[in-house]
Amino acid sequence: MVENLYSFLAKIGYSHPLHPMLTHIPMGMIIGMVVFSLIGLIWKEKNFGQTAYYCAVFALVAIPPVISAGILDWLHFQEGEWNTYIIIKMVLAAILTQLLIFAVILKKRGAMPGKMFLIYLLCLACAGGLGYCGGTLVYG
Repeated sequence: MVENLYSFLAKIGYSHPLHPMLTHIPMGMIIGMVVFSLIGLIWKEKNFGQTAYYCAVFALVAIPPVISAGILDWLHFQEGEWNTYIIIKMVLAAILTQLLIFAVILKKRGAMPGKMFLIYLLCLACAGGLGYCGGTLVYG
């Protein structure tokens, strides 16, 4: 089934991995939520905190397609070969997803901006680890 998808894509002129183009959505939103949260802390403006929350929601919604594309690319381009970086990516993806869920729930319950900022930083750390491991997988 995976090979059929990539064969179809190749027939229409697309031979690249799917995962990298999708990762920019949650990664950009995670960077955005940290920046907006920090600005909100500095200027004591609630609208920035709300914008950070919307970034977290959008990142969370974008995670399942990114993970799915990553698994498809892993099966197709690396033939499902297990290695340390794949395992780390799977663990970090699960942690990131849980942190984003936790962030959305906490914000809905009225968590303080400082607490939200710390959770957003943890999300950014996971995103950085995911990017590093992904780059290492592809570029060595």
